Amino acid sequence: MPGLNGLETAARAQKESPRTRVLLLSMHKDEEYVRRALLSGAAGYLLKDADRTELELAVRAVARGDTWLSPGISRVVAAFARGEGAPRGPLELLTRRQREVLQLVAEGHSTKEIAHRLELSAKTVDTHRAQLMERLGVHGVPALVRYALRVGMVRDES
Repeated sequence: MPGLNGLETAARAQKESPRTRVLLLSMHKDEEYVRRALLSGAAGYLLKDADRTELELAVRAVARGDTWLSPGISRVVAAFARGEGAPRGPLELLTRRQREVLQLVAEGHSTKEIAHRLELSAKTVDTHRAQLMERLGVHGVPALVRYALRVGMVRDES
């Protein structure tokens, strides 16, 4: 999705239209990504390798107000239910705008492109990038890209 990833889209949908029910369809099974999806307000989380029957059940469950979680992520869901879902990584310390800038940097956009897309000045984008590096404890754009890949904000296209 250009501009936002699934997690950012789910969070924005929740904020702008709290009655909207979001079912995330993802290839990610790792704990951090699933945890972030649940914290973003997703009503359901379905793995991309789910069969058609599970997809239909998930859509129906979320549409009627229930929650749907793929069986393949049960360990993550159990940890979340035990209260282990509180923000714990540096990504949760970032502002929405910083996450947007990080995603666009990781997708390979130039400062000028990011500024235009987010309706900011190039100087403001540079400031956000500097703050990101400081907050995440990384140095340079390549390190920001590696971080975004590691936490699932973008996928490695190679």
